Amino acid sequence: MAASVLARLPLAGGLARLVRPVLNYALPPRCPGCGTVVVADRSFCLACWQALDFLAGSACAVCAEPLPLALHPGATCGACLAEPPPFASMRAAVAYGPIARDLALKLKYGRRPGVAAVMAPPMVRAAGEALDGALVVPVPLHRGRLWRRGYNQAALIARAVVRVGGGELAVDLLQRRRASATQRGLGRRARAAAVAGAFRVAPHARAGVKDRRVVLVDDVYTTGATARACARALRRAGAREVRVLCWARVVRDDAAPR
Repeated sequence: MAASVLARLPLAGGLARLVRPVLNYALPPRCPGCGTVVVADRSFCLACWQALDFLAGSACAVCAEPLPLALHPGATCGACLAEPPPFASMRAAVAYGPIARDLALKLKYGRRPGVAAVMAPPMVRAAGEALDGALVVPVPLHRGRLWRRGYNQAALIARAVVRVGGGELAVDLLQRRRASATQRGLGRRARAAAVAGAFRVAPHARAGVKDRRVVLVDDVYTTGATARACARALRRAGAREVRVLCWARVVRDDAAPR
């Protein structure tokens, strides 16, 4: 927190170095997971860091579902073989768990925009080369929900990802044409039905998306219904390929790394 406060102050470098210890004393850096004091801003304490399950093992080359018995890096899970998604790949920084969930909720409902900057570096590492020359597009909120919440958490994450890893931010390229009820507690088919046809590329942006790689950014990937609906809209508008990038991915209990 101290570093973010300091970054907004119009101070020369030398003066900033003098002020930093004072701010660190008055506003010590805290773990974004549990709030305990840590040595550096936007750093996790040891317990929270160890609790995060970074997705770096064998996984489906398309949807990133962990595949502990994968025989080669290009292995594809049964679900993606049976129903290939409209995106080329999905990557997430961590598996959805208590700490990953708490960060997503702090950003989404807790009015903690700085959490997006915590999520961005591991997401950029997970993205690999996907951001190079890509349009970076957040999953949009319907305008009614955006007015009530005041911001789109996916847009905050996308902005932070571009700041760290590059790419061309396009916040308003994708639009949500209609609101849908919360998907919490819905199964795969119900989620897909809830978002079918809900997204479109803004008419003024269609020329800009043609033949481009698009990296679609969201906070949590659950069943993939929203990502699929967004990817279909982007592909219909002429995107060459769509890759999905999220902070956390829900994994099946039997697929979770041991």
